[in-house]
Amino acid sequence: MVPTGAQPVPTPLGDVARLVDGGDMDCGSGLLLLITRAMRRLEHGDLLAVRSAEPSVRTDLPVWAELVGHDVTAEHAESADGPWWFAVRKVVGLAADTMFTVGDRTPVGRRLWAYTNFDCNLACAYCCAQSSPKALARRLPVDVARAAFAEFRDLGGRELFLTGGEPFMHPDLGELVAAGAGLERTILTNAMIFARGTRRQTLEGLDRDVALQVSLDSATPDLHDAQRGAGSWAKALSGIGEARGLGFRVRVAATLYDEDPEGVRALHRRLDDEGIAKEDRVIRPVAQEGFADTGIHVSIDTLEPEPTITADGAWWHPVAVTNPNMRIADSPLPLAEVFGVVTDTVAVQDAATRSGREVFRCA
Repeated sequence: MVPTGAQPVPTPLGDVARLVDGGDMDCGSGLLLLITRAMRRLEHGDLLAVRSAEPSVRTDLPVWAELVGHDVTAEHAESADGPWWFAVRKVVGLAADTMFTVGDRTPVGRRLWAYTNFDCNLACAYCCAQSSPKALARRLPVDVARAAFAEFRDLGGRELFLTGGEPFMHPDLGELVAAGAGLERTILTNAMIFARGTRRQTLEGLDRDVALQVSLDSATPDLHDAQRGAGSWAKALSGIGEARGLGFRVRVAATLYDEDPEGVRALHRRLDDEGIAKEDRVIRPVAQEGFADTGIHVSIDTLEPEPTITADGAWWHPVAVTNPNMRIADSPLPLAEVFGVVTDTVAVQDAATRSGREVFRCA
C-alpha cells in the first residue's frame, strides 16, 4: 500500500511506500537499523520493500518480522544467487507499537554523546573517529547543539558527553557546553591545548559542575607516547593538574590494546598520587574501528547502544562513527526518531534472546 499523496516506489514486487536497499549488509551489520528507521516512517498497512544481496537475510528477515508483528507478504529473487527482494507490510498493533521491555541496559534516552568536531592535535594509533590534525573539522553548529540538547532535556535526558576530535579545538566550545546547561556534562579531552590563550579562557569560563575526562594510557610516558605521540603524556599530566587546580572534577580514561596487569596497577598508583578518585577512572579496550587495525570487533549486537550525534548524522555508539553500518540517521535531529530507532532495535534483540533465536549475525 502506498500512502495517500505519496509518490509510489516501483519494485519487482509492485509499488511500495518505501524502499531499503541493504546491499550486502546482514541484520547484524546495519540492515536492521535501516529497516527500523524506514518502518517508523510508515503507517499501518504500508508496504516496505527490502532488497538484499546477503543470503542470511532470507532467514533473518521473516524472523524479525514475526518478532515485531509485521508481515512479509512476498519475496522475489533476481537470480538463483540473489539479490532478493522482500515486501513487508507494517502492522500496528500490540507487538509493533508496545514492543518489548529493554532489559537491564542504561535506558535509551538517558545519555547522549555529541561529537563537537573531528579535527585534533593528535593522531592516536587507535582513534575510532579517525581524528587528526588533517581531519575535516565537521564542527557541530551551535544552533544544532542548542536544538538537540533542548530536545534531549525535554525527553528526560540526563547525561551529556562532548567528545571529538579534540573539543577544545572547536572555537565555540563554551557555547556548546552552555547549551547543555541542566544536564550532567562531561568533556572528553587530551588536556594538552588549554594552557593559554583563548582556549584557556574557554576552560576558565566553564561551569565547575562540568567534568573533564582526560586520556592517560599509562603510568609513565612510554606506552602513552607510543600510542598518542611523543611528549603527549607529560602535557596530559600537566593538563590534569591545571584542571584540578581550577576546581574541575577530572576523570581519567586509559585505552589499551592489551590489559597488562602490572601496567594497570602502576597506572592506578600514579592516579592515586594525582588525587584522582577511584570512581573517576576508566580502563577500556581498543575497538577495531577507525584507525585501529586490531581490537575488539563491535556491532549492534556487541555494543550497548549509546546514541551519538555529529554534525552530519546519528550513530549507535561513539566508537562506531566511522562505520556506515552503525549509522542511525543522516541528520542529528530529531532526537526522538534517533532514540526511537534504537529502542525498537534493542526491543527486538531482547525478544530474540528470550525466545532463543539468533536473528542477527555479525560474523
